[in-house]
Amino acid sequence: MATRWSDDILIAELRDEPDLSEELTNLLGLITRDGDAKPASVVLDLREVTYCNSSNIAQLLHLRDALTKKGARLLLCCVRDAVWTLFLSTNLDRVFEVAQSKAAALASLQLSDADAVE
Repeated sequence: MATRWSDDILIAELRDEPDLSEELTNLLGLITRDGDAKPASVVLDLREVTYCNSSNIAQLLHLRDALTKKGARLLLCCVRDAVWTLFLSTNLDRVFEVAQSKAAALASLQLSDADAVE
């Protein structure tokens, strides 16, 4: 379940299937339901995710695209080695923004928000 870190940032702590698909579906629904309102950027904590299947990857890509179209960002953090290996072998490491920790992801989003204000 996603929790609101601030007005501009949602954090979701994900787990393996079937929870992973359900949570990604819920997040995508939340983002697309917002209409024209600027959605919060999203941090996905993948600490508990030990694998991703093709459907999960498609969901991640759809979520990223939906956020990008609305001017928000998707950051992944705490990616386990097995999932990271999959990202590297499919070149998804070039598609997704990845941070080593939740704190680093949040700092990145907050810094970019501060730059946008200046």
